[in-house]
Amino acid sequence: MDNSKSELSSRSPTNDSVDCSIGETFGELFGEVVQPLGDKGATFLRSTSKKTPGMAVRHKHAQEDMIVDANFLDPLTSIVDIEPPEIISYCRAGVQHGVFKKMRLGKYDLQARLDLHRYSVEQARSAVWKFIGDCRQKGARCALIIHGKGKLKPAVLKSCINHWLRQLHDVLAFHTAQKHHGGAGATYILIKKGLHSRELTAEKLDQSRRKRSFDS
Repeated sequence: MDNSKSELSSRSPTNDSVDCSIGETFGELFGEVVQPLGDKGATFLRSTSKKTPGMAVRHKHAQEDMIVDANFLDPLTSIVDIEPPEIISYCRAGVQHGVFKKMRLGKYDLQARLDLHRYSVEQARSAVWKFIGDCRQKGARCALIIHGKGKLKPAVLKSCINHWLRQLHDVLAFHTAQKHHGGAGATYILIKKGLHSRELTAEKLDQSRRKRSFDS
């Protein structure tokens, strides 16, 4: 069950899967050269039965389980401790200085947020994984995660966020939020463009080129 309190206004990071045919793996499965049946003797019939509501629910749960199983974020035992007032910051190579500065100063509109108050570490781990993936899919470029300052030393969830966000390739940069957005208890995140955002950018550039061509 998804406990995420994320809000998306209208970035699960995933790797492209490799499509391997059965013929390429048969020998590996049986330890010898085996020719798959393929179309000879193998017939695949299209199901004529209709999906019931129960089947749809089970299918949805199975898909959610697959997403959870794909979560590679490290467990708490691998996390380096962060103190409550400490500023956390990260910028991936290639991100423009001006873009990073504007993000850390809180000058970008926040298009999504995730509140992790009262979450266990494992619940937060699942929520962060899903949240970043949802942001990428929905085209949210700048987001906020509220993790709290931490009443005890070290700040457990803050330490986790500092570690996990570095593992996610969809995260370009992050920085402790400004006071009006939660200060040391929250973090700004800059996320890669999703396919939809890239298509919109390409369309705007194309329109701009056509306009210049027409004007000239």
